[in-house]
Amino acid sequence: MNFNSAKTTIIKSKRKTISIQVKAGEVIIRAPQRMKDKEIEAFAESKRRWIETHLESAGKKEIPEPFTAEEMRILTAKAKEIIPPKVKHFAEVIGVDFGRITIRSQRTRFGSCSSKGNLNFNCVLVLLPEEVLNSVIIHELCHRKQMNHSPKFYAEIEKFCPEYQTHRRYLKENGSQLIARIPK
Repeated sequence: MNFNSAKTTIIKSKRKTISIQVKAGEVIIRAPQRMKDKEIEAFAESKRRWIETHLESAGKKEIPEPFTAEEMRILTAKAKEIIPPKVKHFAEVIGVDFGRITIRSQRTRFGSCSSKGNLNFNCVLVLLPEEVLNSVIIHELCHRKQMNHSPKFYAEIEKFCPEYQTHRRYLKENGSQLIARIPK
């Protein structure tokens, strides 16, 4: 498993699926604890073209300037002002309840929903177009009906956000640039 001399890290945990991430010129493979090394290598090899393409494009991207502490403070304050009223509105529309709302500066996610109904949102969401922000909120609230990413879950989202796939694509194409600016 040699991908253009990039560092490759395998992380085994209590997960059910295998995933590959290319980040800062490093290949990170996350796999279930019980998965054999040969299976992991076979999976990585089947994704070789994707990995090499992403390693190549990662080398061409400029590293964005991190947000300053003051910018992070302002983003968090703005998110705390904007996101909770939107969550309340969409929760009523969708017909679900929720627990606590927390605004964070996560480097891997835009939002999450716990099994207790607590919602976490990334402060950089306020820099996205409003309809994309709304789609993330709707996504997390729909987890109150389906705690998975099944076809039923996505059908639920599209009831309330018919343009969800467009917004999701926008987030995939543009969101990583914002997350990359969150200081380590």
